[in-house]
Amino acid sequence: MKVALVYYSGTGNTESMANAIADELSGKADVDIIDPVVFGPGDVDSHDAIAFGCPAMGAEVLEEEVFEPMFASVEGNLAGKKIILFGSYGWGDGEWMRTWKERCISDGAILAAEPVIANEAPDDEAIEALKKAADALIA
Repeated sequence: MKVALVYYSGTGNTESMANAIADELSGKADVDIIDPVVFGPGDVDSHDAIAFGCPAMGAEVLEEEVFEPMFASVEGNLAGKKIILFGSYGWGDGEWMRTWKERCISDGAILAAEPVIANEAPDDEAIEALKKAADALIA
């Protein structure tokens, strides 16, 4: 199975989450870690599943300079695609992730697991949830 791991990280917290997913999938799937700057619709089509990671920014929205434009460009290709969502936040209550999840469902994506969020750096509970989500992504 070919998995794209596409994430944006400003402080390193979401990167730590992505690393936990990559570690869990090591030896179980062919994982391509792809910068959102270069990820596009063709990449969606050439992968069996995708792990998207983005922290909450501003008033609980996806990062607006790189990640949001990329995500908007690939949404039309997500119907029937198995995905997971993850990201960190430093304020608020996770509204950005609930909004993003609903957006993905509206796009027709198949969420393999509930999104995983971490307040600042991921704790042991978040790491376990990421591992389970990663395994669900390739199940």
